[in-house]
Amino acid sequence: MISFLWRAADSLRRRRYPENHGRIGEDLAHRYLRAKGCTVAARNYRPPAGAGEIDLVVWHQQRLVFVEVKTRSSAEFGTPDTAVDAEKRNRLIWAASDYARRARVRLEDVRFDIVSVLLAERPEIEWQQGAFGLLEVHR
Repeated sequence: MISFLWRAADSLRRRRYPENHGRIGEDLAHRYLRAKGCTVAARNYRPPAGAGEIDLVVWHQQRLVFVEVKTRSSAEFGTPDTAVDAEKRNRLIWAASDYARRARVRLEDVRFDIVSVLLAERPEIEWQQGAFGLLEVHR
């Protein structure tokens, strides 16, 4: 019954927001991560300073995880995760450091993941755990 409702919600969302791939992808990623045992703590977190935005903040197995969701209608120009370049990673780390400080979690103890969503007839979702870390960005 639940899967039927999710499919119906997907269909309505696609009709209502046909060009807003990012929103559709974030909704799919949100549901996907919850099904994989994550607890979603925040969506579209933006620190007060305004530098960067984190699509999803989740708890996964006692660990705080910051998730960047990238959505594409096709892989014609590469997979969605290739859009997360060094500049984007730095902005994510900036926003994550603010959230971690407020949550009283050491930044060294968090994880950065990427969820890639390809919007096909049946959406394809790939979850890259530990896609990048602090040291790899600040070289």
